[in-house]
Amino acid sequence: MEKKIRVSVVFEKNYGARTKIVVNQGGSRSGKTFSILQLLILVKAFEDTDMVFSIVRKSMPALKASAMRDFFEILRANDLYDERNHNKTENTYILNGNLFEFMSLDQPQKKRGAKRAFLFINEANELNLEDWVQLSLRTEKQIFIDFNPSMDEHWIYDVVIPRQDCTFIHSTYLDNLQFLPAELVKEIENLKNVDENYWRIYGLGEIGQIKGLIFTNWEVVDSFAPDCKWISYGMDFGFSNDPTALVKVGMAEGHLYLDELIYSRGLTNPEICKWMNQLGITKADEIIADNQPKCIHEIRQEGFNIKPTFKGADSILAGIDILKRHPIRITKRSVNLIREFKNYKWKEDAAGNPLNVPVDRFNHGIDGLRYACLGRLFMGNRLVKTSRIRNG
Repeated sequence: MEKKIRVSVVFEKNYGARTKIVVNQGGSRSGKTFSILQLLILVKAFEDTDMVFSIVRKSMPALKASAMRDFFEILRANDLYDERNHNKTENTYILNGNLFEFMSLDQPQKKRGAKRAFLFINEANELNLEDWVQLSLRTEKQIFIDFNPSMDEHWIYDVVIPRQDCTFIHSTYLDNLQFLPAELVKEIENLKNVDENYWRIYGLGEIGQIKGLIFTNWEVVDSFAPDCKWISYGMDFGFSNDPTALVKVGMAEGHLYLDELIYSRGLTNPEICKWMNQLGITKADEIIADNQPKCIHEIRQEGFNIKPTFKGADSILAGIDILKRHPIRITKRSVNLIREFKNYKWKEDAAGNPLNVPVDRFNHGIDGLRYACLGRLFMGNRLVKTSRIRNG
């Protein structure tokens, strides 16, 4: 007996696409990633055998927290998961005689592998043009990509979408409404009141321009500094709607170096501890965290040197002030942290003038970073005057 599967409008549009390339541009929670994975797992993988499916994102931590998690959720929901077919070391899965491989592009040679039948690039705007060229040249059947349109200048618009063999699919949360809880829909629609550009990009899935960015003193680097004056870790707790973020912070020659270690929703405290153990964080390492006593107590019970951040009326502005004093270097694998720095901005008044208050979005990794720097760079947790902070 065939099992009925609930699918979204976005699934139907991808299913109907017959071109070599299928581009999915959409807002937050439009279901584009989930729908593409459903199509690959439930349809494409059962049309033939001995095929290779590559699922790609810029970094492995980001891939594990997004497309990989959805992939295995779909398998289990459809009684297709068999642990014997799951190679957790190599990040592969065998389905109906086909190989699904999860790849990050942290290392250049990974994009120059053997040929594949199908390619899915998750959050494709994180990749550069060379990444795209190397991956696309080795894909024989079909390529699916998805992304949020947070910038108007990108190779996706210049090189991919204009192609004759490309289907363009635009989606918003309204295309996935039947699968979204009411509180999440409310949160997305509240973007109308938060910021016009956030609403355009993450609500309507349209190209926007981010104005009034808080940080401009940063750039992306290949790796974390080898010799730091000090190293600390900052953690911001989340769960269902917001991710838990852990950022490694180091000071070298007056520069702040940042490396994203954890950025994932739905993590319990035991899962956070397990992840930190895998990362090699020891009880000698200092972790400054969001002031949530229960979480801190449970993690401390596992032997980690975690302590709460100081939170005061001006602690956010004071933390921003500290971060604006130092050149910031973010490792290229820290894709979620980079996205936050590209989006974290000041609120605006009715006339569009920036206020001295940051928008409370795109700040989970940045909050963890602030906690670490407040702990390291404030003597005695005394807040400095924030009158020096300037918008923009």
